Amino acid sequence: MAETVTPTANDAPHPASTRRERSGWYIYDWANSAFQTTVITVFLGPFLTTVAELAAGCELGADTCDGSVYPLGVKVAAGSYYPYLISLSVFLTVFVLPVIGAIADRSAHKKRLLGGAAFTGAGATIAMAFVTGDRYLLGGALFLIANISFGAAIVVYNSFLPQLGGPDERDGISSRGWALGYLGGGLLLALNLVAVTLLSEDDNPQRTLDLARWSIVSAGVWWAAFTLVPLRWLRERPSAAALTGGGNVLTDGFRQLGRTLREIKAYPLTLFFLLAFLVYNDGIQTVITLASQYGTEELRLEQSTLIVTILLVQFLAFGGALSLGALARRIGAWKTVLLSLVLWTGVILGAFRLPAEAPVPFMILGAAIGLVLGGSQALSRSLFSQLIPAGKEGEYYGFYEISDKGTSWLGPLAFGLVFQLTASYRVGLVSLLIFFVVGFLLLAAVPIRRAIVAAGNTPPQVL
Repeated sequence: MAETVTPTANDAPHPASTRRERSGWYIYDWANSAFQTTVITVFLGPFLTTVAELAAGCELGADTCDGSVYPLGVKVAAGSYYPYLISLSVFLTVFVLPVIGAIADRSAHKKRLLGGAAFTGAGATIAMAFVTGDRYLLGGALFLIANISFGAAIVVYNSFLPQLGGPDERDGISSRGWALGYLGGGLLLALNLVAVTLLSEDDNPQRTLDLARWSIVSAGVWWAAFTLVPLRWLRERPSAAALTGGGNVLTDGFRQLGRTLREIKAYPLTLFFLLAFLVYNDGIQTVITLASQYGTEELRLEQSTLIVTILLVQFLAFGGALSLGALARRIGAWKTVLLSLVLWTGVILGAFRLPAEAPVPFMILGAAIGLVLGGSQALSRSLFSQLIPAGKEGEYYGFYEISDKGTSWLGPLAFGLVFQLTASYRVGLVSLLIFFVVGFLLLAAVPIRRAIVAAGNTPPQVL
């Protein structure tokens, strides 16, 4: 007997999304990617570390600094201040994101939530203009606010995806958004790097520090300015719970989150997909995080080579996201993500064999990363949208973001332990293969069509 599926809020007919509405959704990716690239990837770590070193009494431009700072009375080496901030922000994010998602599901005004989170994060980023001298505590507090707000806005933003298209349209929608994000983030980063290159002076480290500060501020301005477009073009599409609920959105959100945590075991295949994503995405994030260190320490490459490679990855990820999105239309998102994990395995093996002091092979490898990076992330996002029970998009994308951001310490930990045992960055890098191999096996084991039906949704024609 043929299997039937009862239409739900995820796949029942919504008012059709317009091209303008979808374009507004894409542009938020363009807006917030500036924070990820300019702030997190390039400028903030060295900037806050230098400010902490100034507070520790180190001279500006010193090659080494053994001083310490004392945030809240705790002794912290100046060089460890920023990594500890990253860890603290991840810890706090784990608690914040599911709550934000639950509130979004109960609210009839998701655009206000998106705008509130985005403008809070952008405002904190712009306020980095006041992090001068040795104000490392102010810089740390602003970073925590900005990074948590960034994650919260992403949860609300992603929750719009299931409402913008049917099961057969979401891969393309997600891929176009991700591609535009890489293009926007790469464009602002390129402009900032050009400014730093032209305006910095070798014998003036204070000028370099000021240029880094204003590059960070520019990302906040970019984020805030372009967020105005999706707030204007997106439509409110409240869930049934939001339309019928008459209580307090905040308290109702907490209650709903509690119910979801109790009921989530009813969707074991969705949880199994999240486990697979946690594993292989940790490998992806670790490669991104440690590529510069590998290039500097193991391959002995110049900073200029690393900068060119970062830009190459950003702009090629634009084409990669669109290309894998087009492939997904032919063979399905599930198979395309599996193929991308095979390609990631090839990237790791290629990186292991790279010769030292050879910039061109490193750039070629960066190009390969760019081509596979955007598509694997965009299609994972759209594939997960098929596995969300109706009316709980925000909550489940909160859990998804935790899997994306909240466990990103596992890969670096494995890399660090292997390096400590072997004193080899190459062997440490190869240890990351386990994340892609195990992630591939876990994802391949998910009966994806059955998982979509179990969540109450209609599977796309091609998976």
